Amino acid sequence: MSHPDESGEDGLPIRLLHDRILVRLEGAEGERRSSAGIVIPATASVGKRLSWATAVGVGPNVRMVVSGDRVLFDPDERSEVELHGRDYILLRERDVHAVAARRVENDSTGLYL
Repeated sequence: MSHPDESGEDGLPIRLLHDRILVRLEGAEGERRSSAGIVIPATASVGKRLSWATAVGVGPNVRMVVSGDRVLFDPDERSEVELHGRDYILLRERDVHAVAARRVENDSTGLYL
């Protein structure tokens, strides 16, 4: 029997507490590509860069994020955890800078922050 606060992803054996959010990074860390297709190595520094991740579990006191949301956060301020051989990041809700909204109204232009 699963607890309502458990992460639904692959039946992870974890129940998040308080305002914690468990996220999975999008894409591979390290190398990335520019919009023109140029490979940018992980060692290249261009200032402080925020990262997108997908929320896979949320604690009972999280108010603005639900599982499945894309969240924007500072990768320098994170705690990593491995569950079932996969790497995840544990954040507090206050460490999330933005949530990409999926809600699109009939007369809306699309994705917004």
